[in-house]
Amino acid sequence: MDYPRPCGCKGRRTCLNCEKSFAIERIDYSSLFKSCKTYCFCPRCNKIYPGWDTTVVLADHERNHNGDQGEDYPGIYIDLDFLNLIEETQLMKGIDEMPWDISQSGRRKQNFGPKTNFKKTKIKVGSFEGFPKFSEFVQRKFDQVPLMEGFQTIEQCSLEYTPERGASIDPHIDDCWIWGERVVTVNLLSDSVLTMSRYRCPDEKSRYNLDFVDRYRDKLISGLVDEAAMDAFDDRIVRIPMPRRSLLVIYGSPRYQWEHAVLREDITERRVCLAYREFTPMYLQGGSEYSKSEEVFKLAQNFWNHSKVSSEGVRAN
Repeated sequence: MDYPRPCGCKGRRTCLNCEKSFAIERIDYSSLFKSCKTYCFCPRCNKIYPGWDTTVVLADHERNHNGDQGEDYPGIYIDLDFLNLIEETQLMKGIDEMPWDISQSGRRKQNFGPKTNFKKTKIKVGSFEGFPKFSEFVQRKFDQVPLMEGFQTIEQCSLEYTPERGASIDPHIDDCWIWGERVVTVNLLSDSVLTMSRYRCPDEKSRYNLDFVDRYRDKLISGLVDEAAMDAFDDRIVRIPMPRRSLLVIYGSPRYQWEHAVLREDITERRVCLAYREFTPMYLQGGSEYSKSEEVFKLAQNFWNHSKVSSEGVRAN
């Protein structure tokens, strides 16, 4: 089943439609992870506590959490009130006025960014012309977040998850050749959870293009954890809450030494998220590959009227 299916899935990626149509048995990550020691991250004290249900951990914060409890889990930043209801409504109006593309694992997407070939590590502008103007204010709000200092958006992707399609995303690490340290997500419409599991194959440097990290490791915001220290997390799962209208930033060790997933069981209502990516230091000004990204940076300053694009039937990317 390596070829694309009508639903958009291929390989081990599946949704409810193709599982039924092609009798595909998917990996039950939820049961697999629940057999491990599970912890939840509390965004109010930035520590992890035993448990599976992130809503319980959030509710218990005022009553049970103090500086002497919980364990540190650096590399996670959550702004619980990043957007207000009016801003969310404005975003969703613009998003839903634009066409969606099918994607794998029951998702739909709208992608705005350069064309990348992760296997050949090649990048080109493609049809990238910038971002829809209705979303410009989100990028401007990043300036209010100290951790986002210097972040230059070069890809913005809308992703839709619905329970009707069994939408999810399997454990993975975002590509490390082209996408920079900060993995940024703005969550809309409903709460969900990001489930973190330790990456088990650190010697497979080519996977996820992890071998490129050595080229810019000294420029990371947060240092990585040595393998001996990571052994303490051998049988641990960490659950990160993604509340509605919140901002989530992953960096440091969770970015490079943990895989992240959105489980099907954690999609109970329609959820839309905006994912933002920056370039690795090699592609920033002064980096060895800047000549290949300079045009992308120029185009990323553009914010165009989506209603005109939609009415003309032209796709930005």
